[in-house]
Amino acid sequence: MGAGNVSTDQSKEIRDETTPLLPVKAEEEGFHEFNGASFSGAVFNLSTTIVGAGIMALPASIKMLGLIPGLLMIVFVALLTEASIDMLVRCSHQGKITSYGWLMGEAYGQWGRIALQASVVINNIGVMIVYMIIIGDVLSGTTSDGIHHRGLLEGWFGSHLWNSRAVVLLVTTLLVFAPLVSFKRLDSLSYTSALSVALAVIFVVITAGIAIIKLIDGTVAMPKLFPEIDDLSSIWKLFTAVPVLVTAYICHYNVHSIDNEIEDRTQTQPIVRTSLALCSSVYIATSFFAYLLFGDGTLDDVLANFDSDLGIPFSSVFNDVVRVSYAAHVMLVFPIVFFALRLNLDGLLFPTSRHISHDNKRFAIITISLLVVIYTAAIFIPSIWDAFQFTGATAAVLIGFIFPAMVILRDPYGIATKRDKILAVTMIVLAVLSNSVALYSDAMNIFRKKEVA
Repeated sequence: MGAGNVSTDQSKEIRDETTPLLPVKAEEEGFHEFNGASFSGAVFNLSTTIVGAGIMALPASIKMLGLIPGLLMIVFVALLTEASIDMLVRCSHQGKITSYGWLMGEAYGQWGRIALQASVVINNIGVMIVYMIIIGDVLSGTTSDGIHHRGLLEGWFGSHLWNSRAVVLLVTTLLVFAPLVSFKRLDSLSYTSALSVALAVIFVVITAGIAIIKLIDGTVAMPKLFPEIDDLSSIWKLFTAVPVLVTAYICHYNVHSIDNEIEDRTQTQPIVRTSLALCSSVYIATSFFAYLLFGDGTLDDVLANFDSDLGIPFSSVFNDVVRVSYAAHVMLVFPIVFFALRLNLDGLLFPTSRHISHDNKRFAIITISLLVVIYTAAIFIPSIWDAFQFTGATAAVLIGFIFPAMVILRDPYGIATKRDKILAVTMIVLAVLSNSVALYSDAMNIFRKKEVA
């Protein structure tokens, strides 16, 4: 991360080594006593980074694309993600690079590093906003197409000022997020991270169980296998699902910290493949069963669907368990993504200052400012779909596909094969085309809504 004005190689090495997520360990003596993360621990950490809010928007993508193309796209994006991470890891190992920012700096100089840091900041702020929106939807309810879906607190206690979205999110920010993001070491969050994955699995298992019961009873409608294409605008609309799929797999800013922690760095690529296979399985199961369960009534944030009668015994209990478990999961993943956000923002604003973990005033100001911005945005952004479309179409695509491909094309260490370069060009072309169309389609939809209003 430390290019440009950083005065010594040592300070550069410390900032670079710790850019993604682990700032304190490299600077403490205890770092040298660390014996290396286990294979399963590394898979778990990377999977936690991947499975976040994206899982909730995927069923809406399947509704738009149709069951077969939608599930194939989940697999295709996973394979592209694996290829892009492989590019980063091979270049980093060859050049003994310990962070994504440092790698971009080596390939494209100071501006390359700045572009990467800015993209991580934009992407992670988008993800954080989506997390808050999900929590607001679950606890306070959401309105879609004129239909109001009640939140948990509204269902239990009725509609009051104290359980409105603004108040509930403010309380969550002060009592849950503020304490969790105040830790300066990621180690402090290891137990909450483990719990968050367990809660996500509960959501998947219950959704699958309910869908299977209804399938056996014959009360599930035949899902749409392929998209409905009526005219040119319906084709453009399909592309708006792409950023949601891309955002669901963004974990690149965390790969180097996992790579730095393991003793045998040859294990990094198997760890990445295992983690992507695990997360793809979770994504496919959730998307398939949730779409099977709700069909064309699937909402942008599928959690909001769990407020109606599911047609099984104890339906309301299952609804509440699903929504509570996933809202809690999101609350516990929030600080992990926030950690990287704060670190990269600090690197952008204060590239030559001492590490943020040693400056309490700077740490507090950046943390509070970010929480205020994320909270305010979550109150005013209308739906999870809007947030994902715009962050996914810009920063996430840069982090996940365009920057890794650019590194391979620059090839600073002379390791790229002809196949690598062809894949890199293909990746850039696919990313730019699909996301340009998605942004155009989003913009047209917004203008149409304004005209109708």
